[in-house]
Amino acid sequence: MKFLNIAKFLVLLFCLSANAQEIVNPELKPDTAFKAGEKLTYQIRYGIIVGGITTLSLTEDIYENKKVFHAVATGETTGMAEIIYGVKDVYESWFDKKTNLSYKQIRNIKEGNYTKYNEVTYNRKNNTVNSKLSGVKDVPDKILDLATSLYYIRRIDFSKVKENDVIFVNIYFSDEIFPFYLRYKGKETIRTKFGKISCLKISPLVEVGRMFKTPDDVSIWISNDLNCIPVLIEMDIRIVGKIHLKLMSYENIANPLTFKD
Repeated sequence: MKFLNIAKFLVLLFCLSANAQEIVNPELKPDTAFKAGEKLTYQIRYGIIVGGITTLSLTEDIYENKKVFHAVATGETTGMAEIIYGVKDVYESWFDKKTNLSYKQIRNIKEGNYTKYNEVTYNRKNNTVNSKLSGVKDVPDKILDLATSLYYIRRIDFSKVKENDVIFVNIYFSDEIFPFYLRYKGKETIRTKFGKISCLKISPLVEVGRMFKTPDDVSIWISNDLNCIPVLIEMDIRIVGKIHLKLMSYENIANPLTFKD
């Protein structure tokens, strides 16, 4: 498996259809979980091997005379992984502060000798996207892109979601529509380099088979506070073993991070 085609790996494996127990559509909380200036940095590990760094940055921008959020997600290899197979993937999204729906996205990737660039704009009135690479396509209402889906999860009101409920959204990625199922697994405390953090555990439902042994072999822990910051992502993959994305630093978060004694 090529190491660290980060976004494609996550999306293609997470967004596989699964038999959901109960699909819920919780309301979004106001956009107080994050603010312009926030930057989150994650370390990617295969066991003891550090393979890369992922950063999520958020600023304020103007899109068609409207103040919007501008999110930039970057994943790149480090160390030996960079020497063997250098990767730098950049995903950008300009999205509405109130609805969290994107207006424009950019995908700019470099993986070894392979490069690809694309821009996609969204027409929310008629539910279409316009891709520079593939043209105009119909899409479902309220579809998200890769970057905005991360901020969408942080705005879900989990106080109105029961354990084992499944949340469903659509994601537009690589000029395709992917269904995304998230099962809420309850609360857990995670040890981090910053201290113990009470978290909400979410499991994207994955297809059992060649890559995974169980539907819950991928887990995401987000802080159970006003920020809902992704603290840890864990993937248990056949043959490869466990891959971890751990929060290593955070800057300019909207609210103080809450720790447990």
